Amino acid sequence: MSLTEGHTVTHRRYVPHSHAHYGGNLVDGAYTLGLFGDVATELLIRTDGDEGLFAAYSTVEFLAPVHAGDVLEATATLVRIGTRSREIAFEARVVCRSAPHRGPSAADVLDPPVVVTRARGTVVAPGHP
Repeated sequence: MSLTEGHTVTHRRYVPHSHAHYGGNLVDGAYTLGLFGDVATELLIRTDGDEGLFAAYSTVEFLAPVHAGDVLEATATLVRIGTRSREIAFEARVVCRSAPHRGPSAADVLDPPVVVTRARGTVVAPGHP
């Protein structure tokens, strides 16, 4: 375990078509917030040896759409360490996107990735004996 500011954890996940809720295969913004919860959990396990509890988001910015068929990368970075609280900066990026105009399974790697969501949140780690 390493409790240091700047500690970062990253997850990648394919967005299945079953998560598209809107026209144009759009996925709701809550999808990235779910990813942030997952990546925060791993961050807390690595830094505190416990899954912790998510307390609140202080900011959430939805910057670009997420589509079914995207590959998302979600990153959590520890930015502040309190006695039991931890402030985390989150960013979700599309690193690959489907390209249906080229064929039903065609896709592109995005370089640079498209930032779709940024947020700040506070998690609470239980006290240690």
